[in-house]
Amino acid sequence: MTEQPVNILETEELSRHYGGVIALSKVNLEVRSGQISSLIGPNGAGKTTLFNCVTGLDKPTLGKVRFSDQYITGLRPDEVTGLGIARTFQNIRLFSELTVLDNVKIGRHPRTSSSFIGSVFRSRKQRQEEREITDSGMEMLNFVGLGDISAQKAGNLSYGDQRRVEIARALATQPMLLLLDEPAAGMNPQETQELIDLIYTIRQQEISVLLIEHDMKLVMKISDWVSVLDHGEIISTGIPADVQNDERVIAAYLGASDDA
Repeated sequence: MTEQPVNILETEELSRHYGGVIALSKVNLEVRSGQISSLIGPNGAGKTTLFNCVTGLDKPTLGKVRFSDQYITGLRPDEVTGLGIARTFQNIRLFSELTVLDNVKIGRHPRTSSSFIGSVFRSRKQRQEEREITDSGMEMLNFVGLGDISAQKAGNLSYGDQRRVEIARALATQPMLLLLDEPAAGMNPQETQELIDLIYTIRQQEISVLLIEHDMKLVMKISDWVSVLDHGEIISTGIPADVQNDERVIAAYLGASDDA
């Protein structure tokens, strides 16, 4: 008998109101451990708001977020990261004047334990941790294929490579779940294919993935499970083929043809 995947993330009746505007309304979302899941929907559907509520950047008005058998609703972003959720952003958030390696090392610091005094006086423990942070940063850059440009300024990289640096920085936090907010935005076809290959490789590292994406060919190719959000409500969930043929999804987002 095949063992069914367990849910690594669940939202329970998750709602977010901004005054009279309802961004999310009683959203029940499931992300299964070991899978690549996608959250799709038209602009303004509430996708990034959901990411923000999960990662602590925003507080739900109602409802709960459950991650790996514990409720994380209302925790600070650093607390959520510490539990094993990492994310990238729709708009790239790199320190453009820092090197590629330094940008990735920033992602590793939440996993360190040196005290402020140790950092000031460069204790042996602090020096050892700095070496480990550097080694880990290089490991992540090699993993995403950017190890050879670690010393370049992040702002000098192509758009696709900057996206990969963001993913490397997120991976440096040692997540169990990686949230990707429109990772293929602005990428050319070659960069998109390289991203697909990278996401598959991330999944092979036993990291579950949830992505927001408007590239429907990418979503339908890569996803084990798809959820569709429209006007703050989940209107469809299932395997890609079922969602793609759901009349509610076609009406709300995909349009009448595959190219819409």
